[in-house]
Amino acid sequence: MPDILSAPLVVEFPFTRSLGPVQSAFLTGLRARTVLGVRTGDGKILVPPVEYDPVTAQELRELTEVAATGTVTTWAWNPAPRRGQPLGTPFAWVLVRLDGADTALLHALDAPGPEAVRTGMRVRIRWAPERTGAITDIACFEPYDDGRTGRSVPHSGEFDDPVTGIVTPARLDYRYTPGRAQSAYLGALFAQRVVGERCPSCTKVYVPPRGACPTCGVATAEQVEVGPRGTVTTYCIVNIKAKNLDIEVPYVYAHIALDGADLALHARIGGIPYDQVRMGLRVEPVWTEGERHPDHYRPTGEPDADYDVYKELL
Repeated sequence: MPDILSAPLVVEFPFTRSLGPVQSAFLTGLRARTVLGVRTGDGKILVPPVEYDPVTAQELRELTEVAATGTVTTWAWNPAPRRGQPLGTPFAWVLVRLDGADTALLHALDAPGPEAVRTGMRVRIRWAPERTGAITDIACFEPYDDGRTGRSVPHSGEFDDPVTGIVTPARLDYRYTPGRAQSAYLGALFAQRVVGERCPSCTKVYVPPRGACPTCGVATAEQVEVGPRGTVTTYCIVNIKAKNLDIEVPYVYAHIALDGADLALHARIGGIPYDQVRMGLRVEPVWTEGERHPDHYRPTGEPDADYDVYKELL
């Protein structure tokens, strides 16, 4: 019985975004231990604030300070926190309507167990010791009830050194176990070969193989070796350097139709100035010893492929 392939994979895309006046004031306010909402045309106060009225689409700019205390409107217990979540011990996800607000804010509640959490309980913000102007400046909520209810008061939204941009992390950690078709494909790559599978109905060869034809919906099993050379069908020039990727910009990422394949795969183009890459360029793989996939593709020196040869693979 062949070994079952399995590997941890991470899909990560942190991106930088600029902030408008409302979001800038909200995040800068958190740094100053101040929670701001925005008032809509019908008098409701939204926390977190938004820049446009969700009902009328009217631009919103009237900021209001609300209290750091509030009421739990609903909750769910999290028995096993994951990396990057607010607390490292079991906690409750809660929606909290802060005093003076008409909407609820999602965050974590530090509680000893689910029996200590209930809808309607009173809580307050626990501020992070070090604050930078991010939602994490609220470390979490904690149970609290002094018998008083706070109110909202108008706020100018003006602070010293306002936060004008943030980096938003987006990350997915998971373990990938390929099926029969993908395992055969990965095994062939380790031997510096590329294999696809042919559909018994339409006879198209798909690379990477999926175990079934995406057009006909029938199972595929016949393996077909393709390439190693291919043709650039479309491409883009990358000008922004990606985190943890040791490739100097600009560089070219392209769709490449390998000889004998009916589906283009994507790869980086090297060995040629980025502004000389073109549709129809004939390329071949460059392998790095010990790696399971080509490092990049480079020109073969052959004449460019005729457009009619690859136009169906655009």
